[in-house]
Amino acid sequence: MAERASDVVPSSAATSHSDRGRMNIGQVLDVLRPDFGGITIPKIRFLEDKGLIKPERTPAGYRKFSVADVERLRYILRMQRDHYLPLKVIGEHLEAIDRGLEPPPIEAVVPTVPTVALNSDGLPSAESFARRSDVRLSRRELIKIAEISEELLAQLEQFGLISPRPGTGHYDTDALVIAQTARELADFGFEPRHLRAFKTAADREVGLVEQVVAPLKRGRDSAAQGRVADAVSEIAALSVRLHATLVKNGLHGA
Repeated sequence: MAERASDVVPSSAATSHSDRGRMNIGQVLDVLRPDFGGITIPKIRFLEDKGLIKPERTPAGYRKFSVADVERLRYILRMQRDHYLPLKVIGEHLEAIDRGLEPPPIEAVVPTVPTVALNSDGLPSAESFARRSDVRLSRRELIKIAEISEELLAQLEQFGLISPRPGTGHYDTDALVIAQTARELADFGFEPRHLRAFKTAADREVGLVEQVVAPLKRGRDSAAQGRVADAVSEIAALSVRLHATLVKNGLHGA
């Protein structure tokens, strides 16, 4: 069964140590040995040399491990023992976890993206607009997971439908959803240049939302920013519902 980032749960022993502060390497051995009898100090140092764990160092040079460090070690050891994965592949898993992704199933070649929450009717909820994903996809990962071509991605970028996060070369889950949707629409003959109309309509809706919340932004109290964020999420969800229902109604009347 594939390991997930969410599967890594601190053990009770690790939790008790964390209550008293970070652990030294001997305490880490005490925590891990019940599950991994072959763990040794040289083994832990070797994994650190490979860059898979990065415990803090005291001014005197002693290693200090957090609970997260221990659970990272537990993940590495489990992948080696149960799935016989080489350290290079385990390192790729850990790098994916660090970027907010889920590690891939053992048989897969790319990480998987957490499911985007939708309402039961398929429409995004206000919570989905408020939620900000920390997933970061490389260009290669976006193309692979969305199952699109490099050419299609270049066209989507050309028409302003997809772009990397500002200041990075990574793409988020919104870019993934747009890419997947563009691929599915392409099966019906839609080209990226046709989708520009959707972007123009969306920009107009964004402009309307910004006009409505502009007075709230002038609030001086500390809660004003929170009220703005809540209002934007609610209005955005309502506008998408209205847009979708108008399209559905128009098609039924055609």
